[in-house]
Amino acid sequence: MPADDAVICSIQVGMPTSYRTEGAADEMDRAWVTSFAKQPVVGPCWLGRENLAGNRQADTKNHGGPDKAALCYGASHYPDWRAELNRPDFPYGGFGENFTIAGLSEQTACIGDTCAIGEARVQVSQPRGPCWKISRRWRIEDLTARVLATGRTGWYLRVLTEGEVAAEMPIVLLDRPYPAWTIARVNTILYHPGHPNTAALAACPLLASGLRGRLARR
Repeated sequence: MPADDAVICSIQVGMPTSYRTEGAADEMDRAWVTSFAKQPVVGPCWLGRENLAGNRQADTKNHGGPDKAALCYGASHYPDWRAELNRPDFPYGGFGENFTIAGLSEQTACIGDTCAIGEARVQVSQPRGPCWKISRRWRIEDLTARVLATGRTGWYLRVLTEGEVAAEMPIVLLDRPYPAWTIARVNTILYHPGHPNTAALAACPLLASGLRGRLARR
């Protein structure tokens, strides 16, 4: 992928918010707290070591931290989802991502990719593990399973250098030390226990430490 092909289409942030439907009997209507329903950012936004300004995780046990400072999702997936879900207005940020990115996908983003976004420096750390909140947010029971089955999971960044970021900024590839470890390939290994490349992936030093430990325990 040429270094100047990727660009941020949209940036979204959200804070933990409680949702509740009075008298709800349906599981999807019961009270829950999430920052999944993110809103687009207008203008520059500060990207810190563990979060964008105005963004916080509700579930800090499973989300957030230095290896999950920002969630990315490929803009190229949205036309497919809009058609498959019959929702032509399905918005950027619909999968809870902070950065909706044109020019990158799970097939082209690699573990350890180091990129410049303005003055910030970021590094691809791991795939996103789709969780139940995707289905609950959109009231589509099998949506989380479909995200995983299609491989349109998204991926996380760690922040090496903090700085301001904004929509329409290019994402410039500075270094690609592990071109073999695409997010798509990592997903294949993660969700197929006993995969012959499990040990090799666990040894990749720029894979998020939590995933390295999980793979090593296999």
